[in-house]
Amino acid sequence: MESGLRRRSENPGWALKGHAGRDQVDFGQTEPHTVLFHEPGSSSVWVGGRGKVYLFDFPEGKNASVRTMNISATKGSCLDKRDCENYITLLERRGEGLLACGTNARHPSCWNLANGTVVPLGEMRGYAPFSPEENSLVLFEGDEVYSTIRKQEYNGKIPRFRRIQGETELYTSDTVMQNPQFIKATIVHQDQAYDDKIYYFFREDNPDKNPEAPLNVSRVAQLCKGDQGGESSLSVSKWNTFLKAMLVCSDAATNKNFNRLQDVFLLPDPSGQWRDTRVYGVFSNPWNYSAVCVYSLGDIDKVFRTSSLKGYYSSLPNPRPGKCLSYQKPIPTETFQVADRHPEVSQRVEPMGPLKTPLFHSKYHYQKVVVHRMQASHGDTFHVLYLTTDRGTIHKVVEPGERERGLVFNVVEIQPFRRAAAIQTMSLDADRRKLYVSSQWEVSQVPLDLCEVYGGGCHGCLMSRDPYCGWDQGRCVSIYSAPWPVLQSINPAEPHKECPNPKPDKAPLQKVSLAPNSRYYLSCPMESRHATYSWRHKENVEQSCEPGHQSPNCILFIENLTAQQYGHYFCEAQEGSYFREAQHWQLLPEDGIMAEHLLGRAQALATSLWLGVLPTLTLGLLVH
Repeated sequence: MESGLRRRSENPGWALKGHAGRDQVDFGQTEPHTVLFHEPGSSSVWVGGRGKVYLFDFPEGKNASVRTMNISATKGSCLDKRDCENYITLLERRGEGLLACGTNARHPSCWNLANGTVVPLGEMRGYAPFSPEENSLVLFEGDEVYSTIRKQEYNGKIPRFRRIQGETELYTSDTVMQNPQFIKATIVHQDQAYDDKIYYFFREDNPDKNPEAPLNVSRVAQLCKGDQGGESSLSVSKWNTFLKAMLVCSDAATNKNFNRLQDVFLLPDPSGQWRDTRVYGVFSNPWNYSAVCVYSLGDIDKVFRTSSLKGYYSSLPNPRPGKCLSYQKPIPTETFQVADRHPEVSQRVEPMGPLKTPLFHSKYHYQKVVVHRMQASHGDTFHVLYLTTDRGTIHKVVEPGERERGLVFNVVEIQPFRRAAAIQTMSLDADRRKLYVSSQWEVSQVPLDLCEVYGGGCHGCLMSRDPYCGWDQGRCVSIYSAPWPVLQSINPAEPHKECPNPKPDKAPLQKVSLAPNSRYYLSCPMESRHATYSWRHKENVEQSCEPGHQSPNCILFIENLTAQQYGHYFCEAQEGSYFREAQHWQLLPEDGIMAEHLLGRAQALATSLWLGVLPTLTLGLLVH
């Protein structure tokens, strides 16, 4: 394993398929663009699609259901059939109802959904884009609404961040961002109300046109929430407190840089300290490798408060650019002009930690992230990352607890859908401990505590290193379902040593009779992606499958069975000091008359060994 990855485990330990239809519901039609709205603690999920809003219900212990509300486009002139559609792009709770906004045949409009009725609100520019492909972001805070959506279809094509509803309508200057792609926006309430900030994360074209420079630069921008605009005619309608900083996500040890921001998730501090809010950013590079970097809001705030401005060498005006003023004072013209011409601060925002490096980087192309803070049975707190891949799967990655510094572990790969497809949206409900994900075909509810899937008894349960799971009364169970603390590993290097039985059970002997010169293969399911699986015959290792092996099985193929090849075959799994006998086969000589019949049966049995696990588990092994 290369040096840049030594602090983590590259491949997911297990690969799991979705439930047998209980927690997944089809749309009934293809939905190329979806938006998902879910309120924590609720069993309901709203999904906006093409001319429809779906209401899914996932009651505990019962089958899911779906209801639909049609919101067709208002009839009007449109160039082609696709332009005539109403793609719902925004769902947001407003008062007692749900606000739904959509493209409405290129006439962006909104509706209020309440008590099963749909009430038109008319055209509302800035709440929905003209086309579902447009990059759009809408942020609500009380009665105020902020948006990155252009109001005019053919004018104002330069993207702006606007306050479209509130005290004063404001927008960013056209020169402060270069072709931005907006990722996430949030409002942070600081120690003084006048100091409250809007932070938004985006990527933009790199102003450095050197052929060796990356095409994109990732940024965080700040605005004062109470910004009242400026004093002059040029600044009165513009944000006067805009500043931007570069987000750095690179590993100097391996000289790997990740410049393209994909997604951001903010994890508030449990004690309510806004400075300790963790900002998880997913980045990629031109080869579609990924990295996760973690920042703190306190560090971001400090950069904006203390850094000089890039390219500005005179003394800064007073008040300094980016400073929030009390009593709703307008920003002086000189301060605005300096910030407008030099909107980027010199200092860059670096990841948390003494090394200022990524939490981990990976060969997988991650696209979305949510993070769950949870407490294990033994009291340690873990941050569990759920990352979507470009293959339509979810990786569960555990960030170390306080006693387990330095080890990031990829626990499992989950296939959430019955029909493999790209994941369009993902939402975390920390209260119900569920993930909600949608594709173009269906919506799925995924429990965070998938424990019954881990085989191998106590050893397999603890070797999964899943902080949601533990061993109790002969089963691998969720820590939330057990009435008392369950057995969990506190030794991440050798978790199996916590088990009461020092050695895992031996595999049961399976026998098959074969004729000489037969062709045959033995198949061993690679249940753990962190272990090396080997087929041993007598004292010789006949086949070895390392972690990251492309097939879900370690297969030993015997081309022409000789007298020396009869006997006992053991499939052995080795991970660190953990050793398990996964399978034990005995090949016996047989009369030629029965050989063909038995060979057919034996090959079918061997082929179905790992597939046979599927019906016995809620989830099964995923074929890559």
